[in-house]
Amino acid sequence: MHLTRYKSVLALPGMRAFMLVSLIARIPTTAWTTALTLSIVLDRHRSYAEAGAATAAFTVGLAFGSPLLGRAIDRGGPRPVLLLTGTVSLLFWCLVPLLPYPALLAVAVPCGALQVPVTTLVRQSLAARVPESVRRQAYSLDSMAVELSFMVGPALAVLAITQLGEATSTLRVLGGGLGLSAAVLFAYNPRLSDGSAAVGAMSAEEARPHAKAGWLAPGFLLILAICAAACMILSATDVAIVAVLRGHGEIAWAGIVVIIWCAASMVGGFVHGAMPRPLPMMVLLLVLGALSVPVGAAGSWWLLCLAVIPAGIACAPTIASTVDAVSRAVPAERRGQAMGLHSAALTVGGAIGAPLVGVVIDRGGPGWGMAVVGALVCVIALAGVAAQAARRREVATERMFEEHSAARPLYESVS
Repeated sequence: MHLTRYKSVLALPGMRAFMLVSLIARIPTTAWTTALTLSIVLDRHRSYAEAGAATAAFTVGLAFGSPLLGRAIDRGGPRPVLLLTGTVSLLFWCLVPLLPYPALLAVAVPCGALQVPVTTLVRQSLAARVPESVRRQAYSLDSMAVELSFMVGPALAVLAITQLGEATSTLRVLGGGLGLSAAVLFAYNPRLSDGSAAVGAMSAEEARPHAKAGWLAPGFLLILAICAAACMILSATDVAIVAVLRGHGEIAWAGIVVIIWCAASMVGGFVHGAMPRPLPMMVLLLVLGALSVPVGAAGSWWLLCLAVIPAGIACAPTIASTVDAVSRAVPAERRGQAMGLHSAALTVGGAIGAPLVGVVIDRGGPGWGMAVVGALVCVIALAGVAAQAARRREVATERMFEEHSAARPLYESVS
């Protein structure tokens, strides 16, 4: 294991402070689903279906807004975007308790599109400030930070709402937290361009032709498909955990199971970054899909804790490998848009996975639900392997043709 590479990342100027800032800024972004759902159910006394409709509308906005905000960051830098999104986030979450339900549905999509793009900014900045030789370790640390924020954010939201008996105060704290995150990032002004030769950056003149090139190619789209499939199995596992525990009357253990799942993912992310030669992205997705299937078959809470550990170990490495692949697949001038598309793919995958597994669970139980979604993810991974192999054969054929074409005039001149 190459632990020294982790030390190299953390030894970069300002990196430890940046990692701490990004971790704190992410925590409010992980709590909104729980806070909004409980606000609609507890404070408005509406159904879970209506709460799901509101979260779905907000999720649609997030998916559309991520690449647009990323492109805006590429063009004008982070500060104008942070000023706009921080203001919108603060106002939206403070006004949610006052909005009638139809009005909430109406504004959820545009306000979702204008939420603070913490993840896009953090990952774009990491690509700019970290040398390519240790970028995998940087993204592994980032994935571990994401897992830690998911362990803290939703738990704090549930604790606050259950203690207060209402969600209004929590929503306003959430809005304040997002506004504060935007303000901190605005003051920090993370570097988003490769301005140092140590990072192996290209000059503006060299980067411009690459930025105009067709970077939105089949290879990049395949990475986005892997992102969506990975998040699809993760959101399906979220639902399956609740379904399994509810079926056995052990729903009170849900928090413990999720914490163990996230902790296993953190361990997996650490090992992934420390390995000298990590598993390929497609293999990681295949492993994630296969290891997630047993989660739905657990017969008790402690068996479920054991079942989520192998699946959890594969979570952070899969996501980290996709982020690293995105950072290498696009020119520096388009990283914001590319990272925004990556975030959108994760959002879309999560939006597909939860209802898909829910439909199957309603008809056949959690075991069948995870079996179906896990098998689907494995099929996507195998299709990706086949697509990559076909692309390699195509590239090899093109090279042979080019070499033959280049050699033919020389042969004719000799003749």
